[in-house]
Amino acid sequence: MLLLGIDIGTSSVKVSVIDAETQKSIASSQYPDQESPIKSLEVGWAEQSPQMWWEQAQKAILLCNQTKKYNPSDIAAIGIAYQMHGLVLVDKDQQLLRDSIIWCDSRAVPYGNKAFDAIGHDRCLEHLLNSPGNFTASKLAWVKANEPEIYDKIDKIMLPGDFIAMKLTGEITTSVSALSEGVFYDFITDDISEDVVNYFGFEKRFFPEIRPVFSEHGKTQPEISAQLGLKAGIPVAFKAGDQPNNALSLNVLKPGEVAATAGTSGVIYGVSDSLTYDPQSRVNTFAHVNYAPDDKHLGVLLCINGTGSLNRWAKNLFGASYSYKEMNDMAASIRPGSNGLRVLPFGNGAERMLNNQLVGVHFQNIDLNLHTQAHIFRAVQEGIASAFRYGLDIMRENGMSPSIIRAGKANLFLSDVFAQSFVNLTGVPVELYDNDGSVGAALGAGIGAAFFKAPAEAFANAKPIQLIEPNGNLEYVYEEWKALLEKQLVVEQLI
Repeated sequence: MLLLGIDIGTSSVKVSVIDAETQKSIASSQYPDQESPIKSLEVGWAEQSPQMWWEQAQKAILLCNQTKKYNPSDIAAIGIAYQMHGLVLVDKDQQLLRDSIIWCDSRAVPYGNKAFDAIGHDRCLEHLLNSPGNFTASKLAWVKANEPEIYDKIDKIMLPGDFIAMKLTGEITTSVSALSEGVFYDFITDDISEDVVNYFGFEKRFFPEIRPVFSEHGKTQPEISAQLGLKAGIPVAFKAGDQPNNALSLNVLKPGEVAATAGTSGVIYGVSDSLTYDPQSRVNTFAHVNYAPDDKHLGVLLCINGTGSLNRWAKNLFGASYSYKEMNDMAASIRPGSNGLRVLPFGNGAERMLNNQLVGVHFQNIDLNLHTQAHIFRAVQEGIASAFRYGLDIMRENGMSPSIIRAGKANLFLSDVFAQSFVNLTGVPVELYDNDGSVGAALGAGIGAAFFKAPAEAFANAKPIQLIEPNGNLEYVYEEWKALLEKQLVVEQLI
């Protein structure tokens, strides 16, 4: 039995085909080779075309089929992971009404802040576990206020993965996990939030049918199956946001287990069995993939918007002729601390962990006679790792104190400089695994299709490929970095 996983990322779409018996990847592909564009029509805005995601997903599947390493007709279930918090709108004919307002778009912050005040801080935190902030519900409120002609045509609202499942199956569904990441879900009533719906004036008919994450979300349509070389009627048996899916792919399912990733954005994601929340909503709590009303599993999520995106920006400006490996090797040639160069990595939208402030990227202490490209490459990675430490300290304030963190050996964790800086700055060992989001989505499909009797069976063969333990003290780097951040936060408040 083969399983197909689709990961709808901000930069590209990746797919993998997994042998369910061994849980091993048979083939994978990615499309496009270059990073997908983000439309920014105004400062702080970020949009992408859902139709672009669908076209990329189809091309990635066909590229995978072209490897000839498997028979596409043996694929028995499909799983989908996707960039979280994006707003997708369709009319009654399932036609797109506008581009998606994606996760790093900042325009809805004022709408979320007003809702937080109007509904009440305590009530929002106790029922939603979050401030409405800059999440999907607030994005929908922005559309209602600013694009009424589009709002009036809405039949269904979706997250990005729901849209891809709709294109495959013709059906539109959602889950508690998806609703919670949009801040539409009330964890006390275990239903769509009346507070959010009534305050914003949304219509309940906008919300698709709610199904478990691990369940059938429709079967592939005959014409779509034919286009993709698949048999008709394959169930889409799993849909989840990229961070819950990343945690799943690392077998992070039990309370106290913690995952991390450092792709376009950076995330630490820990599982809790209590309705926990940060009083300032700097870290956020959503329903995990295995959440159930009578067995609550929550994902506590720290997000840094610009991690891999900053590393890519540094490459484009200072090392366009180098590969990422060459950049990492150059960074490794510089001593820890980057000879005093410090970088704040906050240039990709409003940062939740900084109370939704737009801080930007800042370089401090550049010495024109000392610092080179290699110093910049190392300082960027140390700055990103320092941001992780800052966020982890917030999680520790809220009772999440991991003794070990699991991560995939991918993206920034391919850099020894970043990985060791992360460990030395946080003081927490990291286990690295050979995994990615599309593999996790495929295994999720195997769970949803009941090939695996329990989620743990899907990870029976998962073993860490590397353990990174602290080997040095970078506290001085962090203290200097934190002082720079706190100074900049004061400046932002005065502007």
